[in-house]
Amino acid sequence: MNKAQLKKFKALLEAKRDEIVKKAKQTLSEDMALDASDLPDEMDLASSEYLQSFTFRLRGREKSFLDKIEKALIKIEDGTFGQCEECEEEIAQKRLEARPETSLCIRCKEDQERAEKDYG
Repeated sequence: MNKAQLKKFKALLEAKRDEIVKKAKQTLSEDMALDASDLPDEMDLASSEYLQSFTFRLRGREKSFLDKIEKALIKIEDGTFGQCEECEEEIAQKRLEARPETSLCIRCKEDQERAEKDYG
């Protein structure tokens, strides 16, 4: 992979990372507060707590995604970006364009998903 391609992927990954961090900061500043005095009844409070819980689950998934992004950025720096962690073959350019944070080629990813399905 040439320097221009690596630069493009780095910028893409950094933009994704910045968006996740921005959303996390927004959650901390805006969505954390549950003020029972603003909610007239128990149903409103329960609904608000459910939405808050749902938001936190989404942020938990984003934390996992952020870890993958950071790992991909490290791989760019150490020269292993675009190499499958399983078979060590090159990951297809189109796959990297669709999911630059991926660490597996399509064949190894399909094998992984099949194994997860088989073993639950």
